[in-house]
Amino acid sequence: MSHSQKIKETFIQLYQTEPLLVQSPGRVNLIGEHTDYNMGLVLPAAIDKKITLAIGKRDDRHIRLYSLDNQENYQSNLDDIKPSDKLWPDYLLGVVDQLVKKGYTLGGFNLVFGGDIPQGAGLSSSAALECATAFGLSQLFDLEVPPLSIALVSQAAENNFVGVKCGLMDQFASVFGKEKHLIKLDCRDYSYEYIPFSSEDLKIVLFDTRVKHSLASSAYNERREQCEHGVALVKKVYPAVESLRDVTEQQLLELVKPIDELVYRRCHYVVSEIQRLLDACEDLKQDDFVSFGRRMFETHDGLQHLYEVSCEELDLLVDLVRTQPAVLGARMMGGGFGGCTINLVRAADVQEVTEIVAKGYEEKTGHRPEIYIANISQGTSQIIN
Repeated sequence: MSHSQKIKETFIQLYQTEPLLVQSPGRVNLIGEHTDYNMGLVLPAAIDKKITLAIGKRDDRHIRLYSLDNQENYQSNLDDIKPSDKLWPDYLLGVVDQLVKKGYTLGGFNLVFGGDIPQGAGLSSSAALECATAFGLSQLFDLEVPPLSIALVSQAAENNFVGVKCGLMDQFASVFGKEKHLIKLDCRDYSYEYIPFSSEDLKIVLFDTRVKHSLASSAYNERREQCEHGVALVKKVYPAVESLRDVTEQQLLELVKPIDELVYRRCHYVVSEIQRLLDACEDLKQDDFVSFGRRMFETHDGLQHLYEVSCEELDLLVDLVRTQPAVLGARMMGGGFGGCTINLVRAADVQEVTEIVAKGYEEKTGHRPEIYIANISQGTSQIIN
């Protein structure tokens, strides 16, 4: 039985009606890390790991939620939306809260969801759940919420209701994903361009460290503040500067480096990463995957030594593939201090590479990494039964 059939059957068992079925994918980001909150560019893609959601109308104001993966129920009411004492319902209730605040008219509903996006691997299962919920409610109640608004409502749910200050990349990739394409997203104005990524002889392989160091959230906030401090130093002389997107390497050397070496290193990484993404997109337009892969390694080096958000386990995974000719590029992906590395691997050699990495990682850490193959897929959509 397929995952969507299982979700549908569970819904019918619980509520004795036929549901509307929706799916929303997780995402990877090929290059452009920690650039989103600096108004830079990112290059994500939706992947074939997803949240599937079944939803149906009620004739009252009640909201009944069921998480198949947690085997848990949660109940709420449209007239009393507030955070739960668990985490998972808040991703759904936060979306309801945002839609109501934006003036959309909803009724009560029943909902069942589950997914195959690995938890804690940095593949944005929360964004997928939010986008599936927003899209599902829009379809169910004929709200005609535009795609960008679905992404923005989902981001606002995570920012304001769940309390995680994420950028828009995860939700945008989930909604706007397109098979065999990456999304070059400008985080300053949400303009975007699809970049072809259709090499049949390459695979995107994720190695999951299976660690999450406690530094992650405090260091993330600290990096944001350091970037803002760098911008403020440049802005004193160049008042038009709004973010690191507007700053040149020369300005950093003149105005930031003499005052604060650490802030300079943080800003230098971001400014060079924005340029690296632009160059990487040109590589892809020329089908030059070798140059693209080399830039992925450069990104990791910057995240390790300049931005300092990597960790021993991530560095080990990247070091294990540096000498493998079948691996064109690799880097840590996401906020840092754990999660996955993303690797561009020649398809014919995936099995050999994964065995070498798993063995090497286990020898050093005592446990094997989780390994996922990610295929680029379409964004949030209705499943037609």
